[in-house]
Amino acid sequence: MRVYHLRSLVCEGVRVAAEQRIAMERAVEQSNVLDGLLREHDDLLTVLDRVVALHGTAQLIRESLGVHTGFVADLNGPDQAVIRWLSGTRTGSLQNLQVPAGQGIGGRVLAVGEPVRVSDYVSSPAITHQFDAQVRGEGLAAMLAVPIISDQGSGRETVAIAYAAMRERVEFGDEAVRTVERIADRAATALRVASLAESGRNNAVAAERQRMQSALHDSVGALLFSIGAQVRDLHESIQDNPALDLRLRRLESDVSAASSALREALLALSESTPERALPVELSEHCRSFEARCGVSARFVQLAPVPPLDAERTATLIAVVREGLLNVEKHARAYSVVVSLGPCEGGVQVMVADDGTGEPAECASTGMGVRALAERVARFGGKVSLVRDEDGGCTLRAWLPEVEARVAR
Repeated sequence: MRVYHLRSLVCEGVRVAAEQRIAMERAVEQSNVLDGLLREHDDLLTVLDRVVALHGTAQLIRESLGVHTGFVADLNGPDQAVIRWLSGTRTGSLQNLQVPAGQGIGGRVLAVGEPVRVSDYVSSPAITHQFDAQVRGEGLAAMLAVPIISDQGSGRETVAIAYAAMRERVEFGDEAVRTVERIADRAATALRVASLAESGRNNAVAAERQRMQSALHDSVGALLFSIGAQVRDLHESIQDNPALDLRLRRLESDVSAASSALREALLALSESTPERALPVELSEHCRSFEARCGVSARFVQLAPVPPLDAERTATLIAVVREGLLNVEKHARAYSVVVSLGPCEGGVQVMVADDGTGEPAECASTGMGVRALAERVARFGGKVSLVRDEDGGCTLRAWLPEVEARVAR
């Protein structure tokens, strides 16, 4: 009777695990699709907002002044503009033209922060002539350039340049300058609104990702944890039945695979980025591990550490992920501590657990640890995974500071 009951439990567990594995695969697939759509949607809206604002400015200049062409240069840094949005041009000679500060009419505007006008571009003594060939190629003569100025927290700064141009020699009067300045003011307002809208979209995307992450964790994650706990309980009660034990191990493997898929989905939805502060990233991974496994996980920063570049930061985060994964799979731990601190002219992270796993399970033979060791070695660092004297294992990774590594 007992065996029959165990078989029923196993069959039920297998059925549930299979269903959950399929559900998890669908969830991961849908999450990946949604991630791609959200990225495309976000990028598309960002581009459209800016294009509508700046390309619309070029068209408005042409229509309002009755000039032959209007175009707008966006800033590609504090000392360089790039002409990107054009209306009424006949050639591509001005498209993507890079204009450093001080050069040509746009460069002079960028340097002085005020409108500049010339009646004949190629013969004007008021500007430099690095771009005469491009201007001739478009057949332009008279030109007016006005800064698009945005009010920043630190003051007013030029964020783009608006141009008006004619194909013959004419004088742009004060009224033309005022008209383009009004258009530039409208463009600056549009760019501020676009920036706020982009921020709002990013917040909305982040909120949706967080909602999906919570839903996956609370539903599928909780069920998988429950099944895993039942399987472990059954293991303890059927040690005298090798055949049934083998089937349970297979079930346990299925649950582990589903848990791994869920973990990857949750990590993908967490929007982890190596550029974020390292202590914040490690704290988040500890919280995620604790919620996922029900094992106490604590992050401790032993002392302030110097900032690392994105690649080294990502490497240390990968070490902690691998360490927590090893604890989850092998350690049968009650608690785990992730620590971060300076060490020997570099930065060290450690993942220490109080697990009761067999020493062989703690040996540094896993493909994940070996891959990490190779990755860390490229930066002149080192990785170790050792059995602690008082039980448990500790995964250590050390990276030298960027300047220290260059000095060696």
